Amino acid sequence: MTPRQIELVQASWRSILPIRDTFAEIFYGKLFSLDARLAPLFEAKVDMHDQGRSLAAMISIAVRGLPHPESTSQALRGLGSRHAAYGVKDKDYDTFAVALLWTLAHSLGEEFTEELAQAWRAAYGSLAKAMAAGDPGASTRRARD
Repeated sequence: MTPRQIELVQASWRSILPIRDTFAEIFYGKLFSLDARLAPLFEAKVDMHDQGRSLAAMISIAVRGLPHPESTSQALRGLGSRHAAYGVKDKDYDTFAVALLWTLAHSLGEEFTEELAQAWRAAYGSLAKAMAAGDPGASTRRARD
């Protein structure tokens, strides 16, 4: 990521923080509408309000660590490992990206420019790659598919 992209992502995330509960609710609504198979992976196991707070906290940590990805890589690998154990598949990362970008666009309105969308795509690509590194079966599945 470029320094400009990091700056854009961090500034836009600061705009989301005051509405993080609403953001998370909208995000999970969009995620489950894109792939209803994902809902039981979350809804049956956790309180969705708490899950939304966890989502916002993890995104905050990841966004804060963008200038120094090594600072969050271990946490992201651990998160990826836990998600794999819950049943999250490689393709679900793509669905998550669509839901995340849609929710950002919905929440930020006109502030969500194409430049900002590209910055978030780059950020998410880096974060998802780090998470996938925590799933030992991911590279085997990708090679098979």
